[in-house]
Amino acid sequence: MQMDKKTSFISPVLVSLASALLCMSAVYNADACTNVLISKGASADGSCMVSYAADSHTLFGELYFRPAANHEKGEMLKIYEWDTGKYLGDIPQVPYTYQTVGNMNEHQLIIGESTFGGRMELFDSTGIMDYGSLIYTTLQRARTAREAIKVIVDLANTYGYYSSGESFSIADKDEVWVMDLIGKGYREENGQNANRGIVWVARRLPEGYICAHANQSRISTFPLDDPENCLYAPDVISFAREMGYFDGKDEDFSFCDAYNPLNFGSMRGCEARAWSAFNILCDGQFTFEDENGKEVTCDSYEYLDYAMGYDASKRFPLFVKPSRKITMKDVADVMRDHFEGTPMDMTADIGAGGNALPYRWRPMDFEYEGQVYVNERAIATQQTGFWFVGQSRGWLPDVIGGLLWFGTDDAATSYLTPIYTNINKVPDCFAEGNGNILEYSPASAFWICNRVANACYRMYNVMAPVVREKADDFENSQMDIIPEIDIQAMALYQKALDTPRKQIRRNDEIQKVIDPLAEVKDFLTDYSVGTAQGIFDEWVDLETFLLVKFMDGNVKAQNPDGFFVTNGYSDRIPDGITNPGYTDKWKEAVVRDHGDILRQPE
Repeated sequence: MQMDKKTSFISPVLVSLASALLCMSAVYNADACTNVLISKGASADGSCMVSYAADSHTLFGELYFRPAANHEKGEMLKIYEWDTGKYLGDIPQVPYTYQTVGNMNEHQLIIGESTFGGRMELFDSTGIMDYGSLIYTTLQRARTAREAIKVIVDLANTYGYYSSGESFSIADKDEVWVMDLIGKGYREENGQNANRGIVWVARRLPEGYICAHANQSRISTFPLDDPENCLYAPDVISFAREMGYFDGKDEDFSFCDAYNPLNFGSMRGCEARAWSAFNILCDGQFTFEDENGKEVTCDSYEYLDYAMGYDASKRFPLFVKPSRKITMKDVADVMRDHFEGTPMDMTADIGAGGNALPYRWRPMDFEYEGQVYVNERAIATQQTGFWFVGQSRGWLPDVIGGLLWFGTDDAATSYLTPIYTNINKVPDCFAEGNGNILEYSPASAFWICNRVANACYRMYNVMAPVVREKADDFENSQMDIIPEIDIQAMALYQKALDTPRKQIRRNDEIQKVIDPLAEVKDFLTDYSVGTAQGIFDEWVDLETFLLVKFMDGNVKAQNPDGFFVTNGYSDRIPDGITNPGYTDKWKEAVVRDHGDILRQPE
């Protein structure tokens, strides 16, 4: 009966189209994005943080840059779907747009996302705003997280929402919010969609708490009368009733159960990543508020059966309190997780091959003798376009406070480099147009990080630690340097405040107002660009080093000074070569499969 009611809202053609699109979306979502959200009360330095891995088989890693701009009355903004480049339509431009660098803007607003798909009949093929356009358009129009929520809702309700279900991570200098939304399908009236727009709910992270989401809606029940901490669409419950998704009391309404019901895949392929992020940052102990507002603590493994897809009744909390104050590096390292140390550890089973490779090439499952098995999907994955940890630092002025730690490709074998969000230009190695997913560029960070990652895949347990050590050293050194850069930038900022505003006059008319913060922005640009290009050059050298050191499965020895050990007769011939061989798990499997043939006689 529910299917009959749902299909009465949409034409058979649109049902077929939505089904096709969302089936494709489900495949994409299985390999899609992970977000970790940190309230300022939970962070070590008092910043609000959001991490995001833009995971896709087709997305190229580059740093989008849109300077602030004035716009003429009547100017229109063309909207192209972020995933495909498909033109969706035009919307009116606003008089002024803010500068954006990647997924942050000049006012320290951060927006990340993960797609959860949801109910296929709620897709609206007539909408103009896809989820990517919502992010980047909103960043140009909003200054705070609450403003961003309003802009997202207004854009989707006014122009129609083209994508499937989506979770947004939204942070400013003071607040961090998680927002779940989905379209309302298509119901034609007078040639238009009478259901245009979205149903949604947004919840603010309690201070001192963290959140994570990974392609599964995570907001369940929510307070109905707490606008300081929870906002929602006025029809979010009534629409679910109308569609037959819910028939209980309002206070029992669960957004995720109504609009994104659980199945094995959504737990094992999606919720498991959020569980793992919590497990790491909470050191295995989940502390949260129960339904009575009382703080309780339990072992993270109490929710393992849920994360592994076995028990849907054991959903873990939306917010948890970490066991310690969280640094940017803590969050970055969570984004490199492969379930190490858990039953889902991707390095531990025979699927990891002889060198503990923590990846499984797609598809997400495989069939053998009539039984279907999963290929694990961890936070770190081989098909990442770009990833970041954004920091909104409210104790600093906006021109200095916004900091985007940005990287490309697989988080486990790449680096994050700090990019201030009020720079004048982005580093060439991240620039749009410097290569693409089908066109190699030796000057592109995305491509060199792919070369390093693909080199490691062949002998992962030996080579990846070398790369990880280099990334750790760089990120830790930058964590130490950033406070000094902030101090220098603040000195320039104070100088700008103390300097009278200058103007250029021509023919007695003011032609241009000199930006009083130009010197600050120039300084931060030089630092951001110089640092990014410097580590890019080091990664180019690293790929060459990996080839030389690990060629053909050999491992060449090095002296303490880093030079290769030679044989004492020629500086061109190595000595001390070792062969690491294979893991015991691999040896056991080979013996079991082919031992009779390979066994040496005594």
